[in-house]
Formats: sequence, structure tokens, C-alpha cells
Amino acid sequence: MDRTELKQKICAAIDQHREEIIALGEDIFRHPEMGYKETRTATKVCEEFDKLGFSYQSGLALTGVMAKLKGGESKVNVAVMGELDAIIAPQQEFADPVTGAAHSCGHNAQIAAMVGVGYGLKYSGVLQELSGDVTLIAIPAEEYAEIEYRSQLKKEGKITFLGGKQEFIKLGLFDDVDMVVMHHLTVPSLLENGGLAQAGGAYNGFTGKLVRYIGKEAHAGGAPHLGINALNAAQIGLAAVNANRETFQDKDHIRVHPIITKGGDLVNVVPADVRIETYVRGSSVSAILDASAKVNRAFKAGADAVGAQCEITEIPGYMPVEPDKNLQQLLYENYCALLGEENVLFDHGMMGGSTDLGDLSALMPVIQGRTTGAAGISHNSNYSIADKEMSYIVSSKALAMTVVDLLCDGAREALRVKEEFRPIMTKEQYLREWGQLQ
Repeated sequence: MDRTELKQKICAAIDQHREEIIALGEDIFRHPEMGYKETRTATKVCEEFDKLGFSYQSGLALTGVMAKLKGGESKVNVAVMGELDAIIAPQQEFADPVTGAAHSCGHNAQIAAMVGVGYGLKYSGVLQELSGDVTLIAIPAEEYAEIEYRSQLKKEGKITFLGGKQEFIKLGLFDDVDMVVMHHLTVPSLLENGGLAQAGGAYNGFTGKLVRYIGKEAHAGGAPHLGINALNAAQIGLAAVNANRETFQDKDHIRVHPIITKGGDLVNVVPADVRIETYVRGSSVSAILDASAKVNRAFKAGADAVGAQCEITEIPGYMPVEPDKNLQQLLYENYCALLGEENVLFDHGMMGGSTDLGDLSALMPVIQGRTTGAAGISHNSNYSIADKEMSYIVSSKALAMTVVDLLCDGAREALRVKEEFRPIMTKEQYLREWGQLQ
């Protein structure tokens, strides 16, 4: 079969199983779980793989699931990946009443699309026509959240890295994967010119910080002069951070967005223990390090101003995402075939957000496209699934068609992608240089 026929068959198989794919996405949307806790979601993936007759590994990095499908030949291994976890948005309609977890970032659609590719490959008969393998991955803990919980998992030796893809790298689960394709749901307001899809682009990396101001308690009404107000120190530190913003260059896409997580203990006691968490994001490691040094200096200045102490704990985050342009071109062409060229943008430019896909992009070719299908605001309680076709079916087809492009004709395109890719570092360098910061 030629490429066009292979794509037609795989899309027809996805259409035939659209109800199962949509049902999975909707079920996960209504049962959100936080990172490294996605036990129910992982079980749903396992159930789907069981129905499809796929052999798989589960419990990877606590909750991850992986199924490797053998093609007619095994020249290349292409991974199709979806993320299992949710965020905290307790007012969202289907938020977990206990944890506040909610799928306000659309990871439910990623899992549905990944499984949708499995349906397409299984029921089209296409897999044996391909000259490479396809690995379906449900991966935990993309959102950088619940840091205290994950830090405890580290102390217990259950994980080494806070991010799921980072942990998969460390465990060697990507060792035989040559490239990764993914989909991310978005809301129409985040796409330019009324577009329906974008084929990818770069994302900021970041580092995290836990800041503690230590002051001295005293009676807030009767003897405040005997205390050292850690909250005042924090406020001055935050003002000093803001005073540095004009030094951040546009080309570096710096974002600094702190929150006060503890402002004191009692209103009648001078605050002596105040906590701040923040990210410092940027489009390159050098830019992140430069901004990070300025932020540290600013926070410490707040303590110096009132005679408090300042402790800063650095928490390495995620590396910037560098999309593979060859993969991006293939995904773009498939979005165009499905949605019309006038509705598709090739590149979304630099995104201010971050993802641990950046760590993987330093080692191998990756791409993450985006389609509309959600409504509201990402990471907000008003986020919802507005278009099930776009969210679950179009995304499944675009990824499946890209897999066909990569692995048909003797896996010519995949071999070209692999040959032309230049890694930023080796896995060994990554674990040595990035891992030592964890």
C-alpha cells in the first residue's frame, strides 16, 4: 500500500472506534489525578491496551505505562506519548473534591489521542506495512506541582527526578526510542488568526525556588519594635524582583511569577517565618541562570533591609523545548490535510510555559502539536472540553498519519529525522550535569 492508502486506512479505523476514544478522554477528564498519583488513569490505559491485545509494562516511574508495537521491520522506534496528570483547580466542574485536581490543561485528550493511535494501528492492519516500531507511552507527572510530596518520594528513594519524562530518561525507558510525537489541547484564544491547529514550537525552560525568610517574633501590637518582620522582608524582596524586570531582555522570554505560600502564623504576632515559591523561566539555560542570579540577589536584599535571614533552596526544573523541524513539518502537513491549510499555523513561536518534554528534546527529536477543542482558560476552573472531535479524533488522526509518514517507504523519513538531529547532550551528560542538581 502507498502512503495515502495507509493514512486512509488508519483514519478509517480511528473513525470506527471513535466512541471508545471519546469515552476514554471524557472518563479521564472527570477523574483527574495529580502527578505520580495517577493510579486510576494508568489503570484505564492498561484496560484499553488489554482490549487491544497489546503487551505492556506498567508501574513505570510509579504510574507510567508503555506498550511497544512491532512493525513489519524494526528500523526505527517512534514513540507516541500522552501525559497522565492533572493540575490543581478546585473550582473546576469535575475537580476532585478531596485533592482539587482538575484536567484544566487537557492531558486527558493526550491520553485519548495516544490510545487512538493504538486503535488505528490495531484495526487498520497498517502496522505490518511499516518499517519501524511504535511505542505508546502514558507518562506521569508533567506538571511541576506538589513539590513537597515529590520531594518526599525522592527521600524515600521512589523517584530521582520530579518530572515524569526526566524519571523515564533516568530509568532507561527511552533508551530504544528514536523520536517522540505528541499532541496538546489548547483553547482558540491561544491560536493566532483564528487557527485550529499549530504544528509546534519552542517552550521556555525554568528553575524553581523555595524562599524562606526568618525573622523574630514579637507582639504585633504591643512591642513590634522587638521583632524582625519576615513578611516585610518578603515584600521588599518581591519589590526588588520587580525592579529587575526591565533588565530582562525580550529575546530571553523571562518569566518570574512568585507566590507567598506562608505569610506568618498569627495576626497578633510579628511574622517570623514567611515562605515564597517561584519559577524563573527563560528560553535558554544561560538566560535562566542570569535571571535566577538577579532574583536571588533581590530576595536576599529584602532580608538585609530589615535584618532578617533569607534561605533559598534551588529546585531544578525543566529544560527549554527545541522542536525538531523535520517532525514539525510532517505534523503540519497532516494538520493541513485534516483541517485545511488556511486553518493551520506552522509554529507558535516561543511559549512562556514549560514542559519536561524540553529535557527529552535535548536528547532526541520531539514535536508537540496543538489543536483547539477546549474552551475557557488553560489552568483555570472554567476550562472545559468544547469540541470532542477536535480534542480526541482529529488529534488521534494527526499523530497516526505522522507515524505513517515516518515509518512507511522503508522508514525513510524517520531515518532522515534521526540522521539530521543533533542532540544538545548525551543521556550520560544529562544525568551527570542535570541530575546532580536534583
